[in-house]
Amino acid sequence: MVTGDAAYIKKINRALILEKIIEEGMISRADLSKVTALTRATISAQVADLLQENLVVEAQLEHNTVGRKPIMLSLNRSAGYALGIDLDYGQITFTLSDLLGRPVSSNVVELFTTNYEEIHRLLTEHIRVYEQNCTDSHYGLVGIVVAVHGLVTKEEIIHYIPRLNWHEVDLKRDLAKEFTIPIHIENNANLCAFAERVYVHHQTDNLLCATLYSGIGVGMMMNSEFFRGHDGFAGEIGHMIVMPEGKPCECGNKGCWEKYASETSVFKALSMSRHIKGLTHAQIQQWLQDGDGEVEQLMEQFLYYLAIGLNNIINMYNPDVLVLDSKLLQLYPSALQRIQGHLHSSISHYRELRISSLGKESCVLGACALAIKSFLDVPRLNLSWESA
Repeated sequence: MVTGDAAYIKKINRALILEKIIEEGMISRADLSKVTALTRATISAQVADLLQENLVVEAQLEHNTVGRKPIMLSLNRSAGYALGIDLDYGQITFTLSDLLGRPVSSNVVELFTTNYEEIHRLLTEHIRVYEQNCTDSHYGLVGIVVAVHGLVTKEEIIHYIPRLNWHEVDLKRDLAKEFTIPIHIENNANLCAFAERVYVHHQTDNLLCATLYSGIGVGMMMNSEFFRGHDGFAGEIGHMIVMPEGKPCECGNKGCWEKYASETSVFKALSMSRHIKGLTHAQIQQWLQDGDGEVEQLMEQFLYYLAIGLNNIINMYNPDVLVLDSKLLQLYPSALQRIQGHLHSSISHYRELRISSLGKESCVLGACALAIKSFLDVPRLNLSWESA
């Protein structure tokens, strides 16, 4: 039983009630009392506050049995909105979601610069538009989370973004000068992992998500919290050396994992051998369907090196679920079985290896979900991907 300051206990009870309402979708006061183990009086008092705050709405459940129709509670999904931003090289993706994490709009803006001041100005202009468009809702824009493809400190300062060549940039501080909305900066791989846990793997406490697009990043959820390391830089596993004295990497080492097992490594090899610029996933898919031997051999090599790195991180972290975020893997038949065929170690333990069903959307979905979690101040957030 929780004891302590009355206001603190009330806050904990409120968070628990909100968490269960979101998790169940619709739930009666009586059932809410059962699943939370809180008294009906506590439930009634808390729900009254949530109704007054416009965070929860009531509806009568239609059914054919005799007796009084139960009054069901659900989160007022349109009471406010969250803005997720994926700041990548060459483009910025903006996704606005309701309070249940369902996207209501998405927009991709091309970037033709890496200049910090210009990109900051562009972000500010678009955020103002979203802020204005949300003013009709009760809470408006409740939070903004910006995903960056680089190193972020625990204080949410951008330490380094390789492709933008940004060093020690305080984007959070600079945006906070323009807006009163809560703003957070987070690594993109962490947000992908968060989205996988929030939208798909609800019962998972320990989850790793490897993103394999331009490089390799690994987002790590341990006990449903981000595992960040000492400075916040954990997860840069793409720079684990898998081939001593191998291909040179921009990080300064040779033989880094992402030089052999990222999608970029496959695209680069095919572009060079076939003298094609702007190679697409659709072209590779067609070659695979045609039984192109060179492409199949390259994909097998990609899976082989991918498995080497996965074996290492499985042994290091012993995850419950390991998710691979890659469009190439979705295109290749039996990719998971082939990867698992390379994982021979008798001491490697994990429960489930999956290819992401969220794909590239996972980053902005994770950003929206993190903004929602911070606004509602709940310890755990389970959202429905079907509704998204």
